[in-house]
Amino acid sequence: MPLARSLSVTSLSGLEEWDEEFDREDAVLFEIAWEVANKVGGIYTVIQTKARLTCEEWGENYFLVGPYMESSVRTQVELIEPCNAALRRTIDKMNSSGCKVYFGRWLIEGSPYVILLDVGFTAWSLDHWKSELWENCSIGVPWFDREANDAILFGFLTAWLLGEVCTQCDEPPHIAAHFHEWLAGLGLVLCRQRQLPVATIFTTHATLLGRYLCAGNVDFYNNLAEFNVDKEAGDRQIYHRYCLERAAVRCAHVFTTVSQITAIEAEHLLKRKPDIVTPNGLNVKKFSAMHEFQNLHAQSKARIQEFVRGHFYGHLDFNLDKTVFLFIAGRYEFSNKGADIFLEALARLNYLLRVNHSDVTIIAFFIMPARTNNFNVETLKGQAVRKQLWDTAQTVKERFGKKLYESLLVGQLPDVSKMLDKEDFTMMKRAIFATQRQCLPPVCSHNMLEDSSDPILNCIRRIGLFNTAQDRVKVIFHPEFLSSTSPLLPMDYEEFVRGCHLGVFPSYYEPWGYTPAECTVMGIPSISTNLSGFGCFMEEHIADPSAYGIYILDRRYRGVDESCNQLTSFLFQFCQQSRRQRIIQRNRTERLSDLLDWRYLGRVRYYTHTKHTVNCFSDHQGPMLCPLSATGFRYPRPASVPPSPAHSLHSSPHHSEAEDEEEPYDEDLEAEKDRVNIRQPFNMPNWNKNQTVSLPEKN
Repeated sequence: MPLARSLSVTSLSGLEEWDEEFDREDAVLFEIAWEVANKVGGIYTVIQTKARLTCEEWGENYFLVGPYMESSVRTQVELIEPCNAALRRTIDKMNSSGCKVYFGRWLIEGSPYVILLDVGFTAWSLDHWKSELWENCSIGVPWFDREANDAILFGFLTAWLLGEVCTQCDEPPHIAAHFHEWLAGLGLVLCRQRQLPVATIFTTHATLLGRYLCAGNVDFYNNLAEFNVDKEAGDRQIYHRYCLERAAVRCAHVFTTVSQITAIEAEHLLKRKPDIVTPNGLNVKKFSAMHEFQNLHAQSKARIQEFVRGHFYGHLDFNLDKTVFLFIAGRYEFSNKGADIFLEALARLNYLLRVNHSDVTIIAFFIMPARTNNFNVETLKGQAVRKQLWDTAQTVKERFGKKLYESLLVGQLPDVSKMLDKEDFTMMKRAIFATQRQCLPPVCSHNMLEDSSDPILNCIRRIGLFNTAQDRVKVIFHPEFLSSTSPLLPMDYEEFVRGCHLGVFPSYYEPWGYTPAECTVMGIPSISTNLSGFGCFMEEHIADPSAYGIYILDRRYRGVDESCNQLTSFLFQFCQQSRRQRIIQRNRTERLSDLLDWRYLGRVRYYTHTKHTVNCFSDHQGPMLCPLSATGFRYPRPASVPPSPAHSLHSSPHHSEAEDEEEPYDEDLEAEKDRVNIRQPFNMPNWNKNQTVSLPEKN
């Protein structure tokens, strides 16, 4: 297969040279995941954001494999004929044997090739394949688990595809197959069981059992070594899923995970220590704003303020210029995502702000999708009232301006008492009367289907944050993902994040954490935890994360009440910052963008793919990996507003009287502090080629 690379494999500084006997031009990478062109969760973001970099490295020899979903294909995939002869023969052979396989380009940055397998079309083979799975692997799957049934169909189709590719190639191919999560893992098990000449890599982004245990309010991290994993999986009726996941981990030539905290979890629950940690990155170019992110923050903040004016009409008794916007976003997992501790901390913060007579107002947004039937009528009415007031003001302004213009034309200063006539005052009074409100601003923007049992609403009722005039903390629960076409808050997620001041993600279970990472590359400070992959990554690579706007909450070694107090302290300190201090902190946060860029983190995955293929298909001896350096890593700083020294945030935590007072700034000193405080993006451990992986024994 021809290979067109824009970057040679030896141009990455710090990497070991390949064995000359290995023909890299014949290496092919298949990346298999259920979320290829199928948005379900975070794995979709991982694959989508790194596609451009992977295409640059592997050229025409990179193929994504996923399920065929009609709705997604219509809008995201351009179906074409396979460009490779062996792959064309493979697809034709499978289609003639009772399958439906589609080939095309995924219309994202990089335009990678995708192979989509229609699992529904081959459902007639499910019983036969279940029997084969039981006979070969002793794993039984119940008929009622549709997700596991899809995993079986997808796994057998994937193994069929890879096996057929090996058969149709004119020369022995050098194939690497990278499988993501348990839904794709069965394909890996079958590749090993059928002894296909495929180098296999398995990545777990979160363990099945770990997610279930944490959702059940278990003291998870203090009891990792004590769990009877088979019993726990059986009690939760996911034993068959757990077996599929553990078999994939056991059979993989190389097992990776996305963070150190998940590596510890996998070692205890899946009984294999990951060979390497491959942190998730972002395509920073997509989020970079050419040093204008401060201006974008101001523009987006103004749009959020317009929504707030409508939402709180009749009760707008606070200064929007002294209002701080916080938010939490993600899947609606009340405890795992830390919404419970966030609400409790907001109640304590409200008390602190009130007893200290603070003039700062906090508005906390909860962006978590839940079951609703429509927008709240009162919320829609608020936006309508705001628009009516705006139209009234524009009408009066035009009439005022016309009279002023005519007065100046005749060379006279206007008589202010005659500029507004009786009709104008009547119009304005009617507009003012329209803002009268008999009820409090709604806490939830939608009508919830399960209002009485909703965890967030029940917690708000318990702590009493009802958006009253006395509350310095206001809460808005938006149980729907943001969209620029929404009639309520017409902003997409990126715009909304840019307009907020702080993202709060006090997760208890978060294998990586894309939401705080997205905040970082957009220059928005965030709160994470030492139980999230992102938080552990930042603690490892930054000497003092809080100086760069990354607050790490301790949820691993502290109790819930202590963690809640620490979160309250973080929020209270942030509220006391002046506007200039927040600008300085956003600059410092934005400078961490390159730490999360796929240009650097992608080297880890690229090196894993290529070097592993070398070891599987050549006589190369010696260590499989050497420590990988990040030579050339730089720490860019925005040109819009210069940052201040690292100690500025801590030396003056209270609200400054002189907001625009210049603070001393030495660019060379600041750059030197960055070099001292920020470590290289990654450091890879060694593992040996001679490591052997055997198939699980039948029970």
